[in-house]
Amino acid sequence: MKRNTYIDNIAVEEAKIKYYKKLNIKFECEEIDVVDSVDRVTYEPIYAKYSSPNYNAAAMDGIAVKSGDTIEATEISPIVLEENKDFLYINTGNIIKEPYDSVIMIEDVIELKDCKVKILKSAYPWQHIRQIGEDIVATEMIIPSKHKIRPLDLGALLSGGIEKIKVYKKPKVGIIPTGTEIIENITDLKEGKIIDSNSRVFKSEIEKLGAIPNRYSPVKDDYNLLKKAVLKGIEENDILLINAGSSAGSKDYTVNLIEELGQLIVHGIAMKPGKPTILGIINKKPVIGIPGYPVSSYLVFDKFVKPLIKYFFGEYEVKRDIISAKISKRIVSSFKNEELVRVTLGFVGDKLIATPLSSNAGATMSLVKADGVAIIPRNIEGVEAGDEIEVELYKPLNRIENTMVSIGSHDLIMDILGDMIRLTSGHVGSMGGILSIKRGECHISPIHLLDENTGEYNISYVKKYFKDEKMALIKGVKREQGFIVQKGNPKNIKDFNDLKRKDISYINRQRGAGTRVLFDYNLKLNNIKPEDIKGYKRELNTHMAVATGIKTGGADVGIGIYSAAKALELDFIKVTDEDYDFLVREKDLENVIIKKFIDTLKSEEFKQRVENLGGYSLENSGELVMID
Repeated sequence: MKRNTYIDNIAVEEAKIKYYKKLNIKFECEEIDVVDSVDRVTYEPIYAKYSSPNYNAAAMDGIAVKSGDTIEATEISPIVLEENKDFLYINTGNIIKEPYDSVIMIEDVIELKDCKVKILKSAYPWQHIRQIGEDIVATEMIIPSKHKIRPLDLGALLSGGIEKIKVYKKPKVGIIPTGTEIIENITDLKEGKIIDSNSRVFKSEIEKLGAIPNRYSPVKDDYNLLKKAVLKGIEENDILLINAGSSAGSKDYTVNLIEELGQLIVHGIAMKPGKPTILGIINKKPVIGIPGYPVSSYLVFDKFVKPLIKYFFGEYEVKRDIISAKISKRIVSSFKNEELVRVTLGFVGDKLIATPLSSNAGATMSLVKADGVAIIPRNIEGVEAGDEIEVELYKPLNRIENTMVSIGSHDLIMDILGDMIRLTSGHVGSMGGILSIKRGECHISPIHLLDENTGEYNISYVKKYFKDEKMALIKGVKREQGFIVQKGNPKNIKDFNDLKRKDISYINRQRGAGTRVLFDYNLKLNNIKPEDIKGYKRELNTHMAVATGIKTGGADVGIGIYSAAKALELDFIKVTDEDYDFLVREKDLENVIIKKFIDTLKSEEFKQRVENLGGYSLENSGELVMID
């Protein structure tokens, strides 16, 4: 057999690019029971089938009341209520049903004789009640594709009504140790023999990565024996590792075998230790020749095998480091307790920004979405926006570094974008988004703000708040806004004037939301006072939350987007088309993250997925409007 010589001496990343271009890996999936899914990697995004909670639940121990019966209650003029007539005793988690719509904490109730109680202040509608869908809303994305499922994700999936999911099929990785001097058992150790440790390390690493290792017994330095082992390994596995025999010795057969049986792509990497690495393909399957020295073998495994296995199903290792970040939103905390606030993280310039998620103790999704936990120590009463806080990381910092931070208006397309690129999304409304980008807390702000004087969207607000700075709008989508009503529109709601009717209950969006601006604008046009609308002060933060409130009978109508109505099979009465755009600093348009975002908006995949939602127009998606 001829002695080998290295044909390559190329950089690690260049070798990977060259190798991956030649590989044609077919990704496979399988369907499994969700209860068996921990540590598996999702093949596609998973959407909730049911809301959680699926009923209106008491958030406190106390009494369930009809809020309208308590309006006049004060310390000077308390109100007496009678059990089973005016109120019911309830515990945390109990169902709240009509006619009761509010909970008063037991601490605020003065018990009297004859099954009566006295209250000293009024209760407002939905006080201390966990509304249907407060944690998880049916049809919202629970976890994206290529996500390694954690135990807490399993809880969210079960709460969302998921029974089976598609996951990436685990690749089988064959490991063939070679060398006449290699032995398996310590009892056989003698001069001239070496214990096989490399393949055991590889086996453990492969299991840790979530793949299936298939370790073979060592093969002697015999060409025909090794050829037989390689053919068996190729037949039984998706990836094959050949350990030792990759160098230039007279009995290093790996290169010649790969050339005979398949295609040699790379032999020789500009890396020490690890130079004799071999990258080949046999029967369309990757074959990697790894040097025999333990340090070299591990480094080559780390540089080439780990990324290849991850390429089969996408996975990120979790680190638990503590790092400083700037909080993007004021948080009020208890003076007596250390408070842990779930946050998403992203770098904006050189600043690490932490965006708080829901602080509700029952909000499982805040754990699913969290990049880490912000730690607010005892003896302070909270932190202000812009303050430095300590964050315990749930995800590796290198993953967070490439994450786009979006703070602003909510739309269902943000879930799609979050599945296509690394994106954290904070829903604080359009005005909240403008203020966040002004403070340098995000890369982009989704906004849809109507100028009441011109009828134009977004531009006048940008000019008002950024007088001395060049800004740009990345065109997003045109979307339909209108009345979301129950199926069949049983209350026969046609226009804004119907909202004044006493038999109509409304769900509003929070102040600062573009949808709230649109609603208030139309109230002015129709000379309608807010106090004339039952439910005007009841505020929710997303379109899906509004739609869920209507679906479950909590209200008759709310303003929202067509896609939210369609997702929950509700009826929709169009009011207007509006521009949902993304505000960005002009100087940031050259940022790699922003460029990738624009490319995603222009992609056919994004357009097809958005069109499936319904109620959108995408003719100008990704185009730029410069604002001086």
